[in-house]
Amino acid sequence: MTARIPVVALSSGEPAGIGPELCALLARDAPAARIVVLGDAALIAQRAAAAGVKASLPPYTPAGTGRSGIEVAHLPLAAPCRAGRVDPANARYVLAQLDRAIDGCLEGVFDAMVTAPVHKGVINDAGIAFTGHTEYLAARTRTAQVVMMLVGGGLRVALATTHLALADVPGAISREGLRQVLGVIDHDLRARFGIARPRILVAGLNPHAGESGHLGREEIEIIAPAIADACAVGICAEGPLPADTLFVPQRLQEADCVLALYHDQGLPVLKYASFGRGVNVTLGLPFVRTSVDHGTALDIAGRGEADAGSLREALQLALELTQRTALAA
Repeated sequence: MTARIPVVALSSGEPAGIGPELCALLARDAPAARIVVLGDAALIAQRAAAAGVKASLPPYTPAGTGRSGIEVAHLPLAAPCRAGRVDPANARYVLAQLDRAIDGCLEGVFDAMVTAPVHKGVINDAGIAFTGHTEYLAARTRTAQVVMMLVGGGLRVALATTHLALADVPGAISREGLRQVLGVIDHDLRARFGIARPRILVAGLNPHAGESGHLGREEIEIIAPAIADACAVGICAEGPLPADTLFVPQRLQEADCVLALYHDQGLPVLKYASFGRGVNVTLGLPFVRTSVDHGTALDIAGRGEADAGSLREALQLALELTQRTALAA
């Protein structure tokens, strides 16, 4: 019996950025899957030509041919687009891509979704409150707790908080919230990554993990109790550990994942180790979602200079996670 070819929705992201070009570049050596690019067909064809991609990008039909390759599900631009120049008029177009992918995953039409980068600022300039893919996906799927985790350079780094101003981070951390985050990480590392007993190292919030309360009491009053709660239900978590020594090789050899307390505590280390090949994974969703580890790169959009390395890695990881999840079901 021939195995079913997985179908992955790929949002092309901000039309003025490198997303459409990256999607087109996949046609040069597409993996063994049906990749459905969501976006304006003429725009994607234009960027493919600019990048020297000669492979055909046929229109998507749900029934399909049963063959792997790149297809384009046409979603029309709201306004004409020029590479490198964002336009708030196309904000709804960007969100329409995400909605189509989410709905398709929930309905079983797509097996996973992969996202090219969006420009948060221009979406907000259009009057739409948007803090990022992670938060949008959680709201649209009505998922109470999702976790942003980046994978690359031999590391997995998850975040307790995501796109928050640094001044808002302490107030966003709670004992119950951290316990839930650790639960999501533990569950998905088992179910999707196939790790029998994940080991999670948890960073402290303050320098030196609070230095016994002299540099802050969050470690004593919130973080350590949350770790104890998680350990009590069988989660293998350790900390809080000083973030400045947490990422040394000897420590990381003991871990399957590091939980950082805020965005720029954990991600600079991972991106130093893997930029251009890292993958963003949203844990806790009812389906697999991965993304690139970089932004829209407006300065090089449309010039044929974009590197699809991170998108290829994101697509490959999505396929691996989807396959593993299906086998475990």
